Amino acid sequence: MTDGTFSTSSPERIRLRERCEREDLVMFINSCFAATRQNEYYTDLYLATVSIEFLHQYVLINNRLLYARTLSAGINHFNQLQIIFNLLQSGAPADLAQRSEEGALIAAALRGLPPNRVYALFARLQQNRINNRRTRAVIKSYLVWRCEPEFDAIKYRNKYRSAAAHIHCQLDEELGRFLFDHASQKPFTRPLLNQYRQAQYSASAIYELPFTVAESLAQKHQVPREVFLQKIEPKMTAAEKMRYQSAAARTKGVEIEFDLSRAGLTKLALYVLSLKQSERRDRAAELQTALESAAEKALRRAPLTLGRVAAVLDRSRSTKGSRERRNRPLGVALAASYLLRKASRDYRAFWTPANTEGEDEFLTRPAGQTALAEPLLDALDWQPDLIVIVSDGYENDPPQLVDQVARVYREAIGKGNTPEIVHMNPVFDADHYSPRRLGATIPTVGLRDAEDIPTMLGFARFTAGTTTLADLETYLAHRVNRILNTDET
Repeated sequence: MTDGTFSTSSPERIRLRERCEREDLVMFINSCFAATRQNEYYTDLYLATVSIEFLHQYVLINNRLLYARTLSAGINHFNQLQIIFNLLQSGAPADLAQRSEEGALIAAALRGLPPNRVYALFARLQQNRINNRRTRAVIKSYLVWRCEPEFDAIKYRNKYRSAAAHIHCQLDEELGRFLFDHASQKPFTRPLLNQYRQAQYSASAIYELPFTVAESLAQKHQVPREVFLQKIEPKMTAAEKMRYQSAAARTKGVEIEFDLSRAGLTKLALYVLSLKQSERRDRAAELQTALESAAEKALRRAPLTLGRVAAVLDRSRSTKGSRERRNRPLGVALAASYLLRKASRDYRAFWTPANTEGEDEFLTRPAGQTALAEPLLDALDWQPDLIVIVSDGYENDPPQLVDQVARVYREAIGKGNTPEIVHMNPVFDADHYSPRRLGATIPTVGLRDAEDIPTMLGFARFTAGTTTLADLETYLAHRVNRILNTDET
């Protein structure tokens, strides 16, 4: 203390800087699991967009290496695409090893993303006039990697054409003619391209095309909706069949057969929540079996073995989500319950508000306030090894009580026998640049889908503040190595 101001020694400054870097990166990765640039129950689109874009630019500028390695952390599709866009926009790094690793991560991430999202990214790159050497190489590599270019050219025609034109890609004669020569009447030797040409003039030819393409042509030919849905069903993907279940039910004489066993756990939970209560009751055995089977399948992909586990699950009014993310928070909580039950030796779920009707949890629906303290007390009384809280974090009945409960129990009651408590939040809080926390006592992690719980339990130790920046760097380096050397996407 030499001039009346606080002075810190060099080692302390280094530790403080490293702690700040770790906290910033943890906050960013957490946000990348939950943020989607969509309206939420408590947050509008504009504020969410400003918050997440600020976070991306901040981490990109301050730590580009770890920013790129976040692609390996299992974050959601929206943030993967945002990272790839920013890396391509900013050009390749000077360091050769870092440039090579970035390129490999970008390629692996693109191959693991849905094609429609990838082609939308390519269109965005064109609109922003990002056409550096690296961008052209990335797009060309992806187009070459796709095994059915004619299928992509039909299903994503405008975006595929934009991508090819943007990088001046040399296409074969038929594909180039299909994309760029609209006036040509010459037939194609490729069956799918020729089928599309015939479908312009014949309604019977549309049923060999991808569903989304055939749908627009059916409208052009004025094919009745019920006739079209019945005939196109064999060409629909599992996701399309799930998405159009309710539409088919509203169309007289149409029933789309959908194999529930092909759906992922969280998507299946959202599908169940989209059904009326009466239909859920009528199909109780079928839906229960499907949810349990989906949980088992998820655990085969990401094994998780737990002991005595309690889950505090939020089903308050805000879990109905927004118009774009309808029932998303509740769907993640429901799916999490099924996954944790399968992964645990002993398991109990404590819903808030409490289920007073004695109904099965797959019949749950959004209602009431977010009152987490009472179910947390019930969970602590059960004495589990681990408590997982799945909530959007907007505790309001009363506010901020659950953190006090956890703190008092840890300091005065449980002491050495206090179970580990982890808060998993599927909702991004734009005001705080991260998923909303329940307090300082309970670590909070973002959660994309219930299937990510094994990953997030491992990541939770970083949010608890008990690790160093070096630990986090090692964790991400391990994830990168696993993805690039085992073809994991």
